[in-house]
Amino acid sequence: MNAQATARVGWAQQFLLVVLRVVIGWHFLYEGYVKLTEKAWSAGAYLQQAQGPLANVFHYMANTPRLLQAVNLLNEWGLTIVGLCLILGLLTRAAGVGAILLLALYYVANPPWIAVLPRWTEGNYLFIDKNLVELVAVAVLLAFDTGRMAGLDVLLHDWRRRRAQRRALRAAAA
Repeated sequence: MNAQATARVGWAQQFLLVVLRVVIGWHFLYEGYVKLTEKAWSAGAYLQQAQGPLANVFHYMANTPRLLQAVNLLNEWGLTIVGLCLILGLLTRAAGVGAILLLALYYVANPPWIAVLPRWTEGNYLFIDKNLVELVAVAVLLAFDTGRMAGLDVLLHDWRRRRAQRRALRAAAA
């Protein structure tokens, strides 16, 4: 097969990639929504339990009230905005990068490594946990630029293209 043939993505693959984007978006949006609406929610307990290579940094965040307040705000709104953008297919690349950053932070806070035994977990992991799986899935979505398959990025891209064409026509006429 030539490079062009392997680069093609059929409608079924596009559909499933967009479904994956929407499902991950829903996960982020709902996590953010719950954190925004739950008055007592704070990242403090999660940060306090951190055991990874940056545990001291996370503990410092948990024990510094103003910093913890900022972390809470960034978590709540970051999850919500990333989720909404992924669902709508709006600024999908930026949302994907944001998702990867959040997931990477969650992963290094409590990594599933042999020498780091989690104090609490919902499963049994060895190196790979749900955060890493979701991070890799978001990376796949970025690689395929799923916002241009279906979503508001299609409209945004078309608008930018038409605007550039109008500018080029004006410049040629001048």
